[in-house]
Formats: sequence, structure tokens, C-alpha cells
Amino acid sequence: MPSLKDLRKRRDSVRSTQQITKAMKMVAAAGLRRAQERAERARPYAAKLTEMFSAVVSGLSEEAHPLLARREEKRIDLIVLTSDRGLCGGYNANLLRQAETFLREHSEQQVHLLLVGRKALDYYRRRRVTPLFQRTGVLNAPTAEVAAALAERVTTRFAEEETDAVYLLYTRFQSAITQIPTLARLLPVDTAGETEGPAVDYIFEPPRPELLGILLPRYIETRLLQALLEAIASEFGARMTAMDNASRNASEMIDRLTLSMNRARQAAITTELMEIVSGAEALKG
Repeated sequence: MPSLKDLRKRRDSVRSTQQITKAMKMVAAAGLRRAQERAERARPYAAKLTEMFSAVVSGLSEEAHPLLARREEKRIDLIVLTSDRGLCGGYNANLLRQAETFLREHSEQQVHLLLVGRKALDYYRRRRVTPLFQRTGVLNAPTAEVAAALAERVTTRFAEEETDAVYLLYTRFQSAITQIPTLARLLPVDTAGETEGPAVDYIFEPPRPELLGILLPRYIETRLLQALLEAIASEFGARMTAMDNASRNASEMIDRLTLSMNRARQAAITTELMEIVSGAEALKG
């Protein structure tokens, strides 16, 4: 059984850890509030742009723009959005597990990785995988610039037929305790359209081909920007939940250690009393 001194040191150590986890929870909560606001403000714009884009591309042939071309998926680019830091529960593990599942399902194709976040970069670096694109420090960089650089890279590769499809793997933010790993195809762009109700005959100005050339890169960039904002909010939510669980577990451990300390102290006191009584009885005899 550990000594009273060892139990006291361990309890003090757990208390120090609990103070750190509580502080990290407060920092994550503040970051989550800002990130959630940004993600929610961006959703209406992304939805409206998608609606406009669906109206423009509805019924167009694949030859209307290089980003609409459909080819047999022999070469695939996979964008994986993870965090730079850990201590956020299963956030990164769930993403990387789904990425590995994607790679197994497309083992016959040539898959190239575009990695955002140090966790994904370190994971595949240990497996000697060299990504086509890598970016870290997203929390400290303008999100729009990261999305623009990533969009330019994938659209150029697809337009020059260096890849046949581009998929995006990120975590969609639903709430502080629920984040959903999501896999979406980014390129080629779907021309089926998602508009409801009767078809509307739009008058386009500038002409549809010119408008499509402007709108398509903006659409890809907006989807990547929205995914980055969702991923950042999900990271803060996962970290806040993980630190809250860690603080709660630390409290339970402190209670158990305190109980063990009290038992050890009581046992020591009882032993000393027994020794005193035994010594007194021996002196009487």
C-alpha cells in the first residue's frame, strides 16, 4: 500500500493537472464561441452560392468547363483537414481512421494526399508518405488565404488532367459535443443541380460560359473555406469536451486519493495507539 506521503504527492499532482485542464477548457470555450459564430455566419453565403451555382450549371455538358469534366477515377487527390495540436479527444483519430478506410477502398487507384494540420502530416510522415500539399498553423493564419491556396492547387491539377477526382475529408460541426467526420467529392463538380420546384429560365449577364468561368473557382474556394471553418469549430468543441471530461476524471481521482489518504492516516494513528497501549501493558506486567 502506498505511504501517506506518496498519496499526498499524487493528489497534489492530480490537482495541478486539473488546474491545467480547467484552464484549457476555458480557452477552448472562448475559441469555440468565436469559431462557431464564423462558421454559422458563413453557412448562408455558402448555401446561396451553391443555389446560384446549381442554376448556372444545370443542364450543361461536361465540355462547358474543364472543372466539369468527368473521367475514370484512376488518379485521386484526397484533402484531409486535421488539427495542429492534440488534447482534443478522438477528433484527429476519427479523421485519420476514415482516411485510411478511403485509401483501402481505393487501393487500386493512385491516391495523392493534401494535408492541412500537423497531426495528419506527422501521421503520414511516420508512414513515409509524401503529400502533394501541406499546411500547418491554420489557427494562426487567415483562413481565406489557406482556402484560396488549396483551391488553386486542386483546380489547377484537375484542369490540367493531373488528377481525375478530388475528395475532401473534414469534420462538420454540429454542436460542442457532436462533430461528424464528413467525406465529400469536390471535383468534378456535379452538374445535376439541387433546385426544387419548376425549372426557371434565367437570363445570364455576363453570358453563361463567362459567368461559369468566374463562378466555378469561387465555388470551390467557398466550399474549402466553409470546411476549414467547420473544422476549426469542431476542433475547439472537441478540445473543450475532452478537457471537461479530464477535469471531471481528475475530481473523481482526487476524491479517491483523499479517501485513501484518510484511511492511511487512520491506520497509522491506530497502529501508534496500539503500540502505546501494548507498551503500557508491558510495563504493568
